[in-house]
Amino acid sequence: MENKKSDQKMGIVEEAHNVKVLGSGEKTIVLGHGFGTDQSVWKQLVPYLVDEYRVVLYDNMGAGPTNPDYFNFDRYSSLEGYAYDLIAILEELQINRCMYLGHSLSAMTGVVASIFRPDLFSKLILVSASPRFINTDDYYGGFELEDIEQLCQAMESNYKAWVSGFAPLAVGGDMNSVAVQEFSRTLFNMRPDIALSVFRTVFTFDLRHYLSRVTVPCHIIQSSMDVAMPVTVSEYLHRNLGGKSIVEIISTEGHLPHLSAPEATIPVLLRHISHDITAHASSSLG
Repeated sequence: MENKKSDQKMGIVEEAHNVKVLGSGEKTIVLGHGFGTDQSVWKQLVPYLVDEYRVVLYDNMGAGPTNPDYFNFDRYSSLEGYAYDLIAILEELQINRCMYLGHSLSAMTGVVASIFRPDLFSKLILVSASPRFINTDDYYGGFELEDIEQLCQAMESNYKAWVSGFAPLAVGGDMNSVAVQEFSRTLFNMRPDIALSVFRTVFTFDLRHYLSRVTVPCHIIQSSMDVAMPVTVSEYLHRNLGGKSIVEIISTEGHLPHLSAPEATIPVLLRHISHDITAHASSSLG
């Protein structure tokens, strides 16, 4: 009876997150998307992975393709909720060890999940990862609290207008660019009240206290020009993570380089996926 119950649960979790498993390599890589996107944001990277790896894609709860009825506002008011989801997906797919590639929200989800269950992760590849977006006296995250409150108010008053302003700012392009149109599409797919809740969670969390507890090797990748976070944030991560880490700043613009500049970003991601940090690693994987 117990087995039947767990089988049913497994199906529900996979279905809820629209989990897809592609390829059949010995090593597994799990791809986690950031705020405002869904698993389709990885479509230009996936073809390069499926011949060599088992690739797991999923949607964060609250993303457009997920059932909004499953979104629990309390659970997802902190990143721990997302981290427990990630661990549940890995457990139910019976993945004992994986590489995890996460963007922004999901990058930090991977960080938190790796503290709860370090055995599940061989390494984390963190794209546009920030432990805190709001400035403090001794930390520069890129935003003042008032900036975030204004953005939240704009989302509440006119979501469509907010997307039209936020998408080109985050991506680093005008409204006519393919990447901005794609980011706008996935933002519009989110229910506005859920989008506001996730946005507020992401832009007000402070995960700096977690960093020293991370023991899994971290590959930190960021655009050289990102309106959402200064390059110093990646250096802060590098200095404060508890395990080995490496930073690579790529000469791209925007918070979603895998979407806006795949031709520059994909080779960097593939290099970090295939190469591990060694004791002699410098600040760049050559």
